[in-house]
Amino acid sequence: MADYQYGLSSIQDNHILHQVIAKRKKMCESVINDPPVSDSNVWCPGEFDGWTCINRTKAGEVAKFPCPYFILGFDTKRFGQKTCLPDGSWFKHPDSNKTWSNYTTCVDLDDLKLRNQVNMIYKWGYTVSLAALAVSIFIFFYFRSLTCTRIQIHKNLFISLAVNNCLWLVWYEAVVDNLPVLMTNGLGCKLLHVLVQYFLVATYFWMFCEGLYLHTLLVVTFLTESKVMPFLHTIGWGIPALLVSTYAVLRTATPGETLHCWIHESLYSWILSGPVCLSMLANLVFLINIVRLLLVKLHARQITMSSPKHVAPRERAQSFSLRSFKRNNCSVDSYDKVPTSSSRTGKAVRATLILIPLLGLQYIVTPFRPEPGTSWEPVYQVTSAVVASCQGLCVALLFCFFNGEVKTPTGLIIIILIALR
Repeated sequence: MADYQYGLSSIQDNHILHQVIAKRKKMCESVINDPPVSDSNVWCPGEFDGWTCINRTKAGEVAKFPCPYFILGFDTKRFGQKTCLPDGSWFKHPDSNKTWSNYTTCVDLDDLKLRNQVNMIYKWGYTVSLAALAVSIFIFFYFRSLTCTRIQIHKNLFISLAVNNCLWLVWYEAVVDNLPVLMTNGLGCKLLHVLVQYFLVATYFWMFCEGLYLHTLLVVTFLTESKVMPFLHTIGWGIPALLVSTYAVLRTATPGETLHCWIHESLYSWILSGPVCLSMLANLVFLINIVRLLLVKLHARQITMSSPKHVAPRERAQSFSLRSFKRNNCSVDSYDKVPTSSSRTGKAVRATLILIPLLGLQYIVTPFRPEPGTSWEPVYQVTSAVVASCQGLCVALLFCFFNGEVKTPTGLIIIILIALR
């Protein structure tokens, strides 16, 4: 997600920031020290307010000046204001009794309100998702019967999602929303940034593992289950470690890239975003082919069960592959019912909708961001926040709480507990 922090200097080095302000002050003093134009009007004197040079202004008028570019959250297309009173003195703020420049006009308050609301959606969504994922992980590990390969992949995906959600909440509260920590720029916040990036990338790669495994089950008739998980562990945990390590080393070695807890976009972000985009495109291809194969195999199964004596060997193999797919996925579905054309379509649609959050394909639409200031931007921001933060809740509901093989042992435990009361 995008984190929004108003008031933090967008110039990354405090030393550079002080140099910029000192240079602006020196240039301003050379202007305001020029001999004043002799006339009968009353003027407020020119001055440097700490950020901006304010020119001499006629009494009773309001001086306007461009908003400074080095304050994050300020719109440089907007203007600040400073009021010259009729007696030729600048307006003083009643709280400080000092001359005051009005920079509140530099911030789009409606936009700031939207950003705060979006961040609240992220925080609540990640919190609820974290709770749901924690319960799901406990269930997966507690019941020994849930040990098939598909559930093992779910465990790893749920763990990466849960840790990512937890680290994001810590990152936002302890770093992004904490200006002193950002300015101190300690080693701890940088390590936290690296961990956030690692588990974020790992989440995408475990979603890729989900798609790869499902696709392989439908394409390969005989699959050696014992060799699957070590291979997927290498993809899900190993490749993200390599990518994030490369990103961290390059960023550490580049001047100007190691400041403010690495909160700013980096020149090396593509090292992480590139493989993530490729994994999402691969999952999209997997989903399309999975749905196609599912329809083909359901059709072959209908023919097999309707006329078993006249089934071609290829159709028998397809039927066997579908049974293998079900068995490898711990399925408890019945095979006695002959699927109709409408039921095949319904199953394909349901499979597509269920697999979208598991494979993370909802993120494919989020890069298409509307232009800032358009009517669609608030809708996009809120939708992106809900989609990203609630993915953990969604997969926990679909693949744990509403999962038939999970509900069976948990239901028995509940019945036993009620009977013992």
